[in-house]
Amino acid sequence: MTYAPGGFGPALRSDAVDPSRTNHAWATLLDVGPPERGRRRLHDRLAHALRTAIRDGRLVEGAAVPPSRALAEELGCSRWVVTEAYGQLVAEGYLSARVGSATRVSWSPETTPPRPRERRAPERPPIRYDLAPGLPDLRAFPRRRWAEAVRAVTGSAVHDDLGRPDPTGHEVLRTTVEEYLRRSRGADTHAGSVSVCAGATDGLFRTCRALLAEGIADLAVEDPGWRRLRDAATSAGLRVHPVPVDHHGLRVEDLGRTPARAVVVGAAHQFPTGTVLSPERRAGLVRWAREVDGFVIEDDYDAEFRYDHHPVAVMQGMDPSRVVLLGSVSKTLSPALGLGWLVAPARMSPALRAANPVATAPPVLDQLALATFLDRGWYDAHLRASRRRFRSRRDLLVRTLGDRVPKGRVSGSAAGLHILLHLPDGTGLREAVRSAAAAGLRLTDLDDYRAERTERRALVLGYGNISGTEIPPAVELLREALGPAVPR
Repeated sequence: MTYAPGGFGPALRSDAVDPSRTNHAWATLLDVGPPERGRRRLHDRLAHALRTAIRDGRLVEGAAVPPSRALAEELGCSRWVVTEAYGQLVAEGYLSARVGSATRVSWSPETTPPRPRERRAPERPPIRYDLAPGLPDLRAFPRRRWAEAVRAVTGSAVHDDLGRPDPTGHEVLRTTVEEYLRRSRGADTHAGSVSVCAGATDGLFRTCRALLAEGIADLAVEDPGWRRLRDAATSAGLRVHPVPVDHHGLRVEDLGRTPARAVVVGAAHQFPTGTVLSPERRAGLVRWAREVDGFVIEDDYDAEFRYDHHPVAVMQGMDPSRVVLLGSVSKTLSPALGLGWLVAPARMSPALRAANPVATAPPVLDQLALATFLDRGWYDAHLRASRRRFRSRRDLLVRTLGDRVPKGRVSGSAAGLHILLHLPDGTGLREAVRSAAAAGLRLTDLDDYRAERTERRALVLGYGNISGTEIPPAVELLREALGPAVPR
């Protein structure tokens, strides 16, 4: 008797069904497979095996499958198992059953001409050290307290909390975020000004849809800047206009050369240059928005992490009628939570609702858990511990780079989760990035965030998701990768 590999019982033999009765030689072995997550019951595993054979083209359209009794005998199981599996595949459209006739395959994959077998590219080595930007310390995620917050709200949530969620977010979290932003970020918030979203990118997409509905079709973005924000704007239907960033932040005087009436800016800590928008340019940006009857969209990117003094307050407090504030916990807790907020001027609220009628807020229980996490002071405690940890890592990274990569120059304010490492013009950074990846080190070229490539060479080095003990060996791999790439 033949057994399917890892199967529950004997596999189907080629003589399981009489070809004269089925018009199909049943020569396919069904690998029913052992119990596994999501398919523990035998009839689910049998349905999966049949579905796979049909999708692979081993069972062609019109072919008859064995009668349920015959197949049950072959597999050594009850007839009910087979009828349940057949019934599931009939419901899914893979099989068709008629009274007095055989059950037959009713679906086939699209036929394509056979292609020559492609040679597999060699597998990349695993990443041992991650110096890419954009992630916090995922190993330090406060699992115990977050789990406690989830348990608390799951037990205390009222029936109405489990109904249809408010697309602007649960009132408890909106109120809690309002209080937090007033207290910690100097925001000028009021009841109803905060909406809960799935993160800064989601918040920007919603805002861009509202701008488009208000007749604003052009948006200025920082260059270099976060590419996902540009993609969100273009997918919302806006035209994007890059504006240069220098050591004082966005060049406000260049906005007049674009048709934009809205701009996205990282005022407290620009990504990826790490600059802080100067007070003069903050004031100039607000004046520009008033003159063009437009808006400033402030991306409060990793602004909670400032190591030389207290974080700079948000621009939104300077003119709440002109500045939209975006924030999230992606850089403070984890991007996997998918929790953020959007603070919009009162005049934009109707347009936001009308332009995003199918927008949905994150799961209510997650929202309530974040509100609890904030209310109990756990978020503030987590930020304090994170600041100490990130400041130590940044200092170590800068010192180690100074020792091992003396031709490099570090820039960026003492803030956030990344720095810039400037290298001599003509450095072969693309080759260095590839060489580092082959050695297990992830690096990011600053050109990846520019609208156009330049001759100025720099790496964006993140230190959020790498431990202090990993920094020296990571920099050593960086030095080795740069060795042949740096001009003499």
